[in-house]
Amino acid sequence: MKKHRIAIVTVQSASGEVGGAERFYQGLETALNAAGTDADIISVTSNEADFDAIKESYLSFYDLDLSAYDGVISTKAPSYVVRHPNHICFLVHTMRVFYDLFEREFPEPWKELLDHRNLIHALDTGSLMPPRTKKVFCIGHEVHNRLLKYNGIDAEVLHMDLAFDEFRSGDFHYAFLPSRLHRWKRADLVIRAMKFVNRPVMLEIVGTGEQEAEFKQLAADDPRILFLGRVSDQELVQLYANALVVLFVPIREDLGFVTLEAFRSSKPVITCTDSGEPTYFVKNEISGFICPPDPKSIGEKIELLHDQPETAKRMGRNGRRSIEHLSWKSVSEKLLAALGL
Repeated sequence: MKKHRIAIVTVQSASGEVGGAERFYQGLETALNAAGTDADIISVTSNEADFDAIKESYLSFYDLDLSAYDGVISTKAPSYVVRHPNHICFLVHTMRVFYDLFEREFPEPWKELLDHRNLIHALDTGSLMPPRTKKVFCIGHEVHNRLLKYNGIDAEVLHMDLAFDEFRSGDFHYAFLPSRLHRWKRADLVIRAMKFVNRPVMLEIVGTGEQEAEFKQLAADDPRILFLGRVSDQELVQLYANALVVLFVPIREDLGFVTLEAFRSSKPVITCTDSGEPTYFVKNEISGFICPPDPKSIGEKIELLHDQPETAKRMGRNGRRSIEHLSWKSVSEKLLAALGL
């Protein structure tokens, strides 16, 4: 029997950066193929350097010829402008700088910029509505709420499992921050929190990014803070395994595999009240802490877990149990049903 061909249309960063989105794409492809389909990742580079480049990116996806496929699943902006009669979207996120982060980035926007935002909203809404898109799923409640607020689209939330999962629990030694070093991820919040940690606790930071030099300068006077740069998957597993606590404090995160990786490693997570999707996974004082985005509050929780290692272990076990129900199989079944395949 001939397998149904499915195109998973994905966005490749112009910088070539690889992160959680790429793990998501791979997990989706693996799950669909395990369900008996012939799924391919179709990746197109999206350049967001300026608005002309953004418009070119939209056109690149619009011009894709996907006629050889029985179904199409788009993912991240602007992949959903593709044209296909059997198209659904499993949305990672729209271009957030034109949505919830617009006022934060442009507190005094000029008319041309407002026109750009309005055009992006119109393109996104038109592309994600029927008949262009049969159904929209999304990776979390944060994305759902944003899509409903700005585009009037009520998507179905699908939480998936990890695509890469060799995580395990080891000892409980240091505070661990795996993060892209970008201002939206707020590593500076954790670095500042260490000034309120009067215990012999190291902070180990994994990742690179646009604000790397700035964050290193901020941490320069604290020898307890280590920047480890990029690490291999095996090194990442080891770092999670021996962490006392995992810090994940971004601003309104869409999903963030960090929480799931920490829980799979039986580690508690400290996140913030405005961190978005992590607050749907972390149960305050049960599997971690949900703090105000305040360095002192975060520092106090790190101290508490250092002083109460049994609390850290209990919270980590609770976190692991809380995500045992997550499954890529159930996700693929939902998507294939929506495609009618």
